[in-house]
Amino acid sequence: MLRLVENHSLPRTAAFFDLDKTVIAKSSTLTFSKSFYQGGLINRRAVLRTAYAQFVFLAGGADHDQMERMRQYLSALCRGWNVQQVKEIVAETLHALIDPIIYDEAASLIEEHHSAGRDVVIVSTSGAEVVEPIGELLGADRVVATRMVVGDDGCFTGEVEYYAYGPTKAEAVKELAASEGYDLDRSYAYSDSATDVPMLECVGHPHAVNPDRALRREAIARGWPILDFHRPVRLKQRLPGLSAPSRPALIAAAAVGAAAATAGLVWYASRRRATAM
Repeated sequence: MLRLVENHSLPRTAAFFDLDKTVIAKSSTLTFSKSFYQGGLINRRAVLRTAYAQFVFLAGGADHDQMERMRQYLSALCRGWNVQQVKEIVAETLHALIDPIIYDEAASLIEEHHSAGRDVVIVSTSGAEVVEPIGELLGADRVVATRMVVGDDGCFTGEVEYYAYGPTKAEAVKELAASEGYDLDRSYAYSDSATDVPMLECVGHPHAVNPDRALRREAIARGWPILDFHRPVRLKQRLPGLSAPSRPALIAAAAVGAAAATAGLVWYASRRRATAM
């Protein structure tokens, strides 16, 4: 059990959480395929490929090279997309899609860390438009997420302003520690992916959650605790005190999730074609 009371004579501490497969049971960016299909952004074949991508993600995750390919597809695919159009599609679906897949164990940890006086920070490769409302729903104090550039015409330029991935996550954690006065040696971090080892190394209490094979090996070698989260639960049932995000907040959660979902399905389709050759 975590200590219930933080000694406030000591420097502040924080708990840093990855999002996908750590706090929620699926990929936040691949969960919206049905909504995008209904909104006319992708066709039925794309929906099926996205479902396949979600299955592969849940089965084993994506390594560094795969994530880089997905990032490149993301940049190309979102160029010229009207942000408002995508936001409107997601506005009515984000809460319904994300609320049921929050891990009960993660919600309990967030509660315990807050009770101990620690800040809770979500650090995710997914887009800020998706992660920020989820962070608000969870009661997180801060969010670090990928940001895309939006032009004066209200469309994505295809450029990534900030990519929250791998070593970049660790840099963000250290910058937050410097600006907020966190003592990282007494702080906590949680992730499912070996790509987050740099972030886990930053803190004195790293934890592997539902780890992929590479992270499991690393955790065993380093003596890091391995946690098994497997009970998704609706937050309205689990944390009745939390209110649903406002409509403006929901409307703000869209485009990176859309582009990344499509990026994932295109990458997996190309991978299957290459394998068949």
